[in-house]
Amino acid sequence: MVFIALAATTTMFWLNWWVVAFWLTGLFGLVGARVFAFRDRRTRLLYLALMSYLLAVLLLWVVPNLFASQSSIELVQARSSIEVGRIMMWYVLPLLLAIVVVPIGDEQLENVQTLDLIYSLLLFMLLALVVLGSLAFMNLGRLDYLQALLRTLFLMGLVLLALGGLWNPRFGFSGLQVLFSRYLLNVGTPFESWLTLLAEAAQREPDAANYLRRAVDLLADLPWLSGLSWQSPDGAGQIGQFSEHAVLAQEGELRLTLYARQSLNPAVLLHVHLLAQLIGYFYQAKQREQSLREITRLQAVYETGSRLTHDLKNMLQSLLSLTSIAQSREQMAQQLLQQQLPMLTQRIELTLTKLQQPQSVNETPQLALSAWWDAVRLRNQFQTIAWRAPDKLPDKNIPAALFDCVIDNLLDNVLRKRQSDPGIAISVEIQPEPLRLVVCDSGDPIPETITANLLRGVVVSENGLGIGLYQASRWAGQSGYRLKLISNRAGKVCFELC
Repeated sequence: MVFIALAATTTMFWLNWWVVAFWLTGLFGLVGARVFAFRDRRTRLLYLALMSYLLAVLLLWVVPNLFASQSSIELVQARSSIEVGRIMMWYVLPLLLAIVVVPIGDEQLENVQTLDLIYSLLLFMLLALVVLGSLAFMNLGRLDYLQALLRTLFLMGLVLLALGGLWNPRFGFSGLQVLFSRYLLNVGTPFESWLTLLAEAAQREPDAANYLRRAVDLLADLPWLSGLSWQSPDGAGQIGQFSEHAVLAQEGELRLTLYARQSLNPAVLLHVHLLAQLIGYFYQAKQREQSLREITRLQAVYETGSRLTHDLKNMLQSLLSLTSIAQSREQMAQQLLQQQLPMLTQRIELTLTKLQQPQSVNETPQLALSAWWDAVRLRNQFQTIAWRAPDKLPDKNIPAALFDCVIDNLLDNVLRKRQSDPGIAISVEIQPEPLRLVVCDSGDPIPETITANLLRGVVVSENGLGIGLYQASRWAGQSGYRLKLISNRAGKVCFELC
């Protein structure tokens, strides 16, 4: 206020045409900058009429009298311009002021309280250039004022046309728009450096709550902010001091309220909303990352439990078979019990170990291929199965638990099919180089409605196909193997583990 009072007092003592011209030019810039803050058509029309009035008064009345007062300009050249300006001032320009009586639309305060300094300076400099350019043409070319004004406007039009082409060119050069946009995005802080810090925080912080706290700390370091507050699913908080210049930004479930030290212009508001969106996007990504981790843990628990359930089911079936054999008093039955019970005990111990100390995929116990093959044949020696293998298998170690899971699920499904069709033939073949385990049967093919998702998801069927093979297929994929259906036609349904 002191500055305004001092400027007004100085103007009163030194009032001349130059001061009036400077004053009207400044008013033109201030009024013109406010035009871009309104959306109502009538309000814009009012401000455009005021701009036109100020421009006409300046160029048609003040500037001719200003030039006439200069000794370097002949008075005869200025008289005609002054006479034209006098007629316009008294008979034409008052018509522009009639638009003031037109009712304007209601505008919210937050839309009109900000003055864009950049637009105001641009308009001020353009109008000052028109005045000084006209003065230069009159002095150097000894032209009449109207001719000098038209030449100045023509040259400025060419310059603005060239700048418009460079602002957003069609070919080659990226344009001044990109450079100017980068300048706007760097208002108040180096944008690239701030983005780097925000990305580093997103990489370092493991959960969404810690990341949000780090992000708001970075945001609070901006020099034009006095404080901020936030509300999110992980909690709420505030930093710094509140002010009357509040900016609300919301991205998803994150709500940020930023308090500026002073009123923000549209360029800085764009900057603020962009920063808030970036923080919100990273925050949502952290939330999704947490959800994925929880889903992964639940999926691991589910897969482990499902796998162990199938192991227990197969062992209980083997135990049931041994129980029926134990009821027989034949010498052969007793020998079979002595052979099978140690193997069954070993499998039970392995399952209990998994329950007590879950193992990763890479920690699956290894067993020689020949030993595993002999154990599988011995375990199913009373089933009518054709076993095919080379005369001598190499001493190659395989994940025994994985191969047991696959062979038990495949044979269990085939034996169920044999219960309804006793004539089904079953064959199991193994090839060491490359390692392949193939289980085939001569029954009916699997329906297409099941094969579409078989081994890729849980399917529902009458004989239980689906979940066991799905778990076996996922386990095989995690261990570097692949379980697939290689043949599905009548008389030959084959699965291969390779």
